[in-house]
Amino acid sequence: MAGGNHSMVTQFILLECSIPFFTAFRVIYVLTLVRNLRMIVLIRVDPRLHTPMYFFLSNLSVVDLCYSLVFAPRMLVNFLVGRKSISYSACITQHFSFVMFLTKEGFLLALMAYDRYVAICNPVLYTAVMSKRVCFRLVASSYVGGLVNSLTHTYGLLKLSFCGPNVISHYFCDTNPLLKLACSDNYISEILLVMFSGIIATSTLLIVIISYLYILFSILRIHSATGRQKAFSTSASHLTAVTMLYGPVSLSHIQPSSTYSLEQEKISAVFYTLVVPMLNPLIYSLRNKEVKDALKRVIDWKNILS
Repeated sequence: MAGGNHSMVTQFILLECSIPFFTAFRVIYVLTLVRNLRMIVLIRVDPRLHTPMYFFLSNLSVVDLCYSLVFAPRMLVNFLVGRKSISYSACITQHFSFVMFLTKEGFLLALMAYDRYVAICNPVLYTAVMSKRVCFRLVASSYVGGLVNSLTHTYGLLKLSFCGPNVISHYFCDTNPLLKLACSDNYISEILLVMFSGIIATSTLLIVIISYLYILFSILRIHSATGRQKAFSTSASHLTAVTMLYGPVSLSHIQPSSTYSLEQEKISAVFYTLVVPMLNPLIYSLRNKEVKDALKRVIDWKNILS
């Protein structure tokens, strides 16, 4: 509580979206579900895709799928029934899930960069270094890291008092808009936000940058034009996914409140919460011959059965 004359907020009001945005959002959400489910099933049923790279990619699709489920269904239902409110507990739960899956995505992209580094720079040791046990442990660590970061952020929010106003100028319970509504001192929560988000984003991004510097030097030493093209194709897909995530997230979460812009936050959030989960499967399938071949085999198999 921030004073004796104030009562605690029990619900928040989300300023969600207009009809054109809702229509676009619905289409994006359906495409996200279909594309990520297709990628998960394709990797699961095709034995040729049972490799470390596609194991990480399938986990990325799972995270993107869960990521979109955090706020999309509720937003769609709220819009249809004309309800804009969300309870305090539901808002905190939504925030917890959002931060957890966003952090996991960052860790998985770093793991995928490391996997490409080992595959291209140390192909002889690839099978030993990226064994099934190691891959499982790395993915499990990314999930634990996401959970720890989410718990830290949520703990910081739970220590704050919300006594009004209760209108969140956003379509989900993001961190910065909630900090803006707190009527108690949010300095510690903001420090936790910037510190943990900054450390995780910087460390994972450094892994990506260092891995791809080594990859670039190795690719330049490849004499085969086909080999260089294949290595560049895989690397370009992954670097595109990394750029699409880290660019908007850095504008939204890795900055102090003095430079924070709510309008900038909303634009960035639309990109990394809606567009990125939809485009990731498309990016990896369009530029990946193995995925396209696997999809053709599945389609041919269905035609034979029919």
